[in-house]
Amino acid sequence: MNITRIKPKYGLLVVLFILLTSYSIFQARALLTGPRVWITSPEDGRVASNHLVVIEGQSRNVAWISLNGHQIFTDKEGNWSEKLIVSKGTSIMTVEASDRFGRETKKSVRIVLN
Repeated sequence: MNITRIKPKYGLLVVLFILLTSYSIFQARALLTGPRVWITSPEDGRVASNHLVVIEGQSRNVAWISLNGHQIFTDKEGNWSEKLIVSKGTSIMTVEASDRFGRETKKSVRIVLN
């Protein structure tokens, strides 16, 4: 009976190839998913009783992020928080983000001040 065996150095090359491929796919996840933005607070359509509103959220895979056209900054985990003054009626706050490849995303939330 003739059993074909893989030589140890070829087996090591196969394992190394699989590891490098897996690592490359893991590192390419930002390229595959693009920029992502979440507005965690306040909820869309919230009725506010104060002119000062704190808008908070998270972002992933962004190179640039802005709130109503003004650049904002995130911490190491991608969390951000900004204070805005709203006028009576409905105010729309828009967060826009882009990644280093030029892809963009946008999220908005409406606030109603009585």
